[in-house]
Amino acid sequence: MHIVAILALDGVIPFDLATPIGVFTLSRLPDGRPGYDVRVCAEEPEVDAGLFTLRAPWGLDGLADADTIIVPGTADPLTPLSPAVREALRSAARNGARIASICVGTFPLADTGLLDGLRATTHWIAADLLAEHHPSVEVDPDVLYVDNDRILTSAGAAAGMDLCLHMIRRDYGSAVAADAARLSVMPLEREGGQAQFIVHDYTPTPQGSALEPLLAWLQDNLDAELTLADIAARAGTSTRTLIRRFREHTGTTPLQWLHRARIRRAQHLLEATDHPVERIGAQVGFGSPTAFRDRFKKTTGVSPHTYRRTFGAAQPAYP
Repeated sequence: MHIVAILALDGVIPFDLATPIGVFTLSRLPDGRPGYDVRVCAEEPEVDAGLFTLRAPWGLDGLADADTIIVPGTADPLTPLSPAVREALRSAARNGARIASICVGTFPLADTGLLDGLRATTHWIAADLLAEHHPSVEVDPDVLYVDNDRILTSAGAAAGMDLCLHMIRRDYGSAVAADAARLSVMPLEREGGQAQFIVHDYTPTPQGSALEPLLAWLQDNLDAELTLADIAARAGTSTRTLIRRFREHTGTTPLQWLHRARIRRAQHLLEATDHPVERIGAQVGFGSPTAFRDRFKKTTGVSPHTYRRTFGAAQPAYP
């Protein structure tokens, strides 16, 4: 089983610590088995977490055989790492572990030197400070996360969830990641300045919402040429009322929701089938291959062909 070790440093931010615990613990494989063995590790048994003290079940030896290590942020990101923690992280990296930081956890990760020469992000309010103290790191404050293959960083707060879901998708595919996202009441992609290879899930709608039947109908008719008037007619309401209800329940407009749903279906088809890109565009309701390619790249940051080369070659094996 894939081992995720979460490093709890003194002053750890509870939200940053809880995010990977929650997301990875919720992850389930198609047969119901857990996808990850999650452990919390620390240099000392007791860790200062601000409003409370936590006891970590694992010491730094718990990092040695981890497949993924998460470094949450701390209240004072400029606190230098102890030599033991620094060496434990560097040793894990040499052994092939994937290491990811959440929020200002980028600072202790940068303190190891593992980010030197790499692009990275952190909470926007700390981006200038990161660039000042770690000039060898290329700081990008405009993205939710950065994936350098074995070294990953995320921006503040909820961006840690984006990063965790992205890693689940890398490990086990879009279906497992989408399930974890639903259980976390979190879309797999949020609006923002990023051009990442993220699967685009539907915006969550509260169970029992009056929009549920309409959204189900839209999902069943993604290949149809639908206008705002068509959707309003199906809902039995005016276009103005439809737009208002959509914003209330999904945070977006009907046509934006429809575009995202079509791209989500296209991503699945690009991953799971060998259908030509032009056929997939028609299957998800785009009137021309050009319109499909333009919308797909605008939404995901890459072309359909690039997306297929990245994610469609092979599906991950379940252990």
